[in-house]
Amino acid sequence: MSDTAVTIRMAEEADAAALLSIYAPYVEKTAITFEYEVPTVQEFKNRIASTLKRYPYLAAIRDGRIIGYAYASQFKERSAYDWAVETSVYVSGDARRTGAGSLLYEALENYLRRQNVINVNACIAYPNPGSITFHEKYGYHTVGHFTKCGYKLGQWWDMVWMEKNAGPSPGTAGTFYTGRQALRPAFSIPSCLLPMKESTQVVLSLLFYTSYIAQL
Repeated sequence: MSDTAVTIRMAEEADAAALLSIYAPYVEKTAITFEYEVPTVQEFKNRIASTLKRYPYLAAIRDGRIIGYAYASQFKERSAYDWAVETSVYVSGDARRTGAGSLLYEALENYLRRQNVINVNACIAYPNPGSITFHEKYGYHTVGHFTKCGYKLGQWWDMVWMEKNAGPSPGTAGTFYTGRQALRPAFSIPSCLLPMKESTQVVLSLLFYTSYIAQL
């Protein structure tokens, strides 16, 4: 396994094939996603483009290769739900336990706070103790357990919803900023970079910043 650091940047439509190669095994071999058929590269491009209109879509890079990705999506379509999102993270099978998932989630939450998102939610097929433990580690707690919600791989699967408060709930809701609007305020170093030495922070901060500007 390489010792090269994992870096995070904004995903692009051009990354669709690489991201799809990570996602496909989850579709074909697991119930982590309830999707039955692997989407086409074009469909994946469309999904990336659609997400980036409103939410962050991030890619983890190691040795010049994408090894994972994470994004946010609407929790519900009604406007009053704007301050709640669903989060998703996928890591390549050969890149687990590299810290990529943690970096992706920390960077994703940093974006979402800039959008004034209050609640982040994860929908997890059950049983899946690894995913539940991972989310608990980052402050999520179970708020709902629904039985026999999906049928895949010859069996029924329950669904667990886990929630995390991304920030304190004010008396009134702040303005929800779409993905592009959230980039306009002064840039700050994501919290996931703070423990790193200063030189590393600078390099990664520039990667974040240039990715932000490219979306404006």
